[in-house]
Order: sequence, then C-alpha cells, then structure tokens
Amino acid sequence: MSLGLVIDERFKAHDTGAGHPECPARLEHAQAAIERGRDAAQFCRPPLRAASIDDIERIHTLEYVRRAETACSEGAPFLDTPDVALSAASFDTALLAAGAGLTLADAMMAGDFKRGFALVRPPGHHAERSAAMGFCLFNNVAILARYLQQAHGMEKIAIVDWDVHHGNGTQHSFESDPSVLYVSLHQYPYYPGTGAYSETGTGAGRGATLNCPMPAGATNTAYERVFAEQVLPALERFAADCLIISAGFDAHQDDPLADVRLTTPAYRWMTERLVECAEHHGGGRVISMLEGGYHLDRLAECVAEHLEALRDKAR
Repeated sequence: MSLGLVIDERFKAHDTGAGHPECPARLEHAQAAIERGRDAAQFCRPPLRAASIDDIERIHTLEYVRRAETACSEGAPFLDTPDVALSAASFDTALLAAGAGLTLADAMMAGDFKRGFALVRPPGHHAERSAAMGFCLFNNVAILARYLQQAHGMEKIAIVDWDVHHGNGTQHSFESDPSVLYVSLHQYPYYPGTGAYSETGTGAGRGATLNCPMPAGATNTAYERVFAEQVLPALERFAADCLIISAGFDAHQDDPLADVRLTTPAYRWMTERLVECAEHHGGGRVISMLEGGYHLDRLAECVAEHLEALRDKAR
C-alpha cells in the first residue's frame, strides 16, 4: 500500500523575513531529499484543500481566526508575539497547512493509503485556542484530531509529539478530554516552559496527557528507554483508532535551537515503534505532520528516514 504525501509550493508563500529560522528553505531541502528517495514517484499525492473556517473553529475561537486574518491583510509584522512573523499570504498558507492533515484524513478513510505525511508550514503545536505562539498560527494536529472524530467518527485519537519544544497548544486543546491521548517528549526546562511530568490532564482528562521531559544532552538511548517504559505502554493501553505524529526534527544533535542529542537514525527508530503500535490498534493508521527542525540538511535527512520507516512498514 502506498504512502500518502502532501507537498505544495504554496507553503513557501508564508514569508517570515530574513534570518527567521522557520523559513521556506526548510521545505525546499526536505522536498529535495524526498524526491531523491527510492520510489519517490509512487507516493499517493491527494490534491490539497485548505481548511475551512469551520474546520479551524474545532480548536480556535472565531475571534482569533478573524484577528489573524486581519493582521495578515493589514500588513502586521507579527501576530501576538514577534516570533510569529507574518506576511500578506500567511493566513491563507496557514489554512492550507491545517487543511493538509484533513486532506490526508479523507484520502486515508477512502482507502487510498493507511499512513501519510504532510510537509507543511507554518507549524502548529504551540498555537493556543486564542493566541499565536512559537512560529505557529493554527494548531494543525489538534484540528486534525477533532476532524477525525467529528467528520470520520473515530472515538479515540493518540498524538505523539517528539518536537524538542513542548506542544503547549495541543496539550491545552485536549487536557480535559479523555478521548485524545497527548504524549510529548521534549527538552525541559525549555521553551515554552510547559510540559512537566506532573501535567497529566485535568478533570475527566486526567491521565490522558503524558509528558516525558528530557534533559539537555539526552541521547538516542534515553529516548529509547522512555519509549519502552512510558510511551509505548501508554499507547497500547489507550488503543487509539488513529495515531497522529507532531513530527518536529529539532531534537537532532545538530539543530541550532535546542540541546538534545538525537542522531538521524533515531527518527527512523521512533517511527518504526509507533507504526508497530498503530498496527496493533486502529488498522495501522498514522498521519504525521511537520513541526520544527531548523538545521536544513539534518531536517532533510530526518524527513527522508521518517518517510522510509512509514512506507516500509506499509508494504
């Protein structure tokens, strides 16, 4: 079975300005690595559709959505915080980024493939219900999770976020909801300051958040241990209908924005373990969406390894 892939030149229209680490070159390098890979032509590439405002409202307030739209149309240099740089095209590009997950979900549920990857920008996991943060406008994976539940009738969704920065926005979207398991491995203490081990959810959602804070200098071995002792057992117990990956590649040892020491093969290893887990529950369905990763060559290598692991298991 083929692997679904969303790549689109329009993601490059989100202009963050000179020197910003979340830049169009990230996608250019990653896309080049994908196209060089074996059997690149055999990916299933469903036509990308933008998310609707109704789709975005599954997670964000309408007031926030309109505020983001106005900021872009009026030429504001950023939204809410200077690291969320804007251009005139940023709002429409963010709708496309959120729509990429929905595009993969629809094609997956139509039987075109059972696993997919979206190479998108801007990223999403820091975006809160009514605030932009950390390069993120709309929370792509959170919007996807709710879409799978509300449009496709799935009951339980698991999100694994291995970006080196904690996905505060995703956690807050679901922390009181027992139907979505949020698992995060991230450098701690570090930006954005959330993600302590003690943060396990609230109310009915208590226990459906698993934070695995990792110290600066953590290596492949440390991640493998946490996967074996915490992440995989939690996923097995939860038995999700679909697994979503917030696939940031900035925990790589060469990434300039953090201090975790993963090597490129670690991303293949983590992907393989998650695919194996997904095969036990929910028919092996996995949708992965790009988050961070700011060393251009390492990002390209890690994305290629990630896709190989997703695809090889699908054959």
